[in-house]
Amino acid sequence: MTSVHIDGAQLRLLELPLRFRFETSFGVQTRRTILLLTLRSGGVEGYGESVMELLPAYREEVVPGAEYLIRELLLPSVLGRSFAGPAELGEVLAGFRGNRMAKAVVEMAFHDLYARTLGVPLRDLLGGTRASVPVGVSLGIQESVDATVDLVARHVEQGYARIKLKIKPGWDVRPVAAVRAAFPDLTMTVDANSAYRLSDSRVFAALDELGLDYIEQPLAYDDLHDHALLQGRLSTPLCLDESILSAQDARKALASDAGRVINVKPARVGGHSESVRVHAVAQAFGAPLWMGGMLEAGVGRAHNIHLATLPGFTKPGDVSSASRYWEEDIVNEPLEAEGGRMPVPAGAGIGVTLNEDVLSRVTLRSDEFLPT
Repeated sequence: MTSVHIDGAQLRLLELPLRFRFETSFGVQTRRTILLLTLRSGGVEGYGESVMELLPAYREEVVPGAEYLIRELLLPSVLGRSFAGPAELGEVLAGFRGNRMAKAVVEMAFHDLYARTLGVPLRDLLGGTRASVPVGVSLGIQESVDATVDLVARHVEQGYARIKLKIKPGWDVRPVAAVRAAFPDLTMTVDANSAYRLSDSRVFAALDELGLDYIEQPLAYDDLHDHALLQGRLSTPLCLDESILSAQDARKALASDAGRVINVKPARVGGHSESVRVHAVAQAFGAPLWMGGMLEAGVGRAHNIHLATLPGFTKPGDVSSASRYWEEDIVNEPLEAEGGRMPVPAGAGIGVTLNEDVLSRVTLRSDEFLPT
């Protein structure tokens, strides 16, 4: 078994402007603040990207706290050490409780580094097989119902295999019903990002009549019990996102019928190794998976594409074209969907290289780390 020695690291703090105003039940985003980690071993580099926000809206973790943990705890725990594979590095990170998104930055960078050292695509290391993956698109809340229908129409013309609409209290049944009327056969989902309560069942009863593929995370981010009660009242499957932080969470959710579809975000569960375990649990239950998205730049998007090649990812994921989000991406390779499918980046590891010219313009801070 190949052993990889981590002999250096670089941690950069980036700020990237989005190409559009993206509104969800959390609020409005116009830019992303990202931690970009490079791990080095004998001239080979592996890359990891953070997904947490500046404020604890999606889950508890935030960029400043994650940066501190990576700098002061996680990197000192792995620098100067050799690991026989990602599982061995994962055992070190498992000694620290919680903070899955921060740990995922290191874990996923090492997966990339290890795959590049072996000279194989990350897809092969994880057990994936496909050369491309089906792609959906996530559309934020618009200023009007007509604008929503027009935006959906543009993305249907681009060939996306599934349209997801963000909803929130007061903006739910009406826009979704309008889109359904305009596109009777469209594969459509909605995402509430935990904005509702069980007492809002009448909203979900109305959505249940609109032929949705699933309703994503309608209730509290840390809840399974009320999701199970709501699922019992609906024919439309519920999909869980924020509530699933581990394979154990996935097992409990599926066993209790709190949801029937799982959104996998590798950073949310702590990295690729736990994502593969979530995949195994879902397959045991016969539950479909799909790849979620957190407005990733090129490194995070490439990681997600490789993971989405596993066989259990049967529904279109949120890995749409990078050019939808960024005027300039942080990687050189264009990550663009064609005909409703996203090609897997070719080459070893995640298959992308850093665009240092772009990074020089969007980097707020950069630090180098060596073993002590």
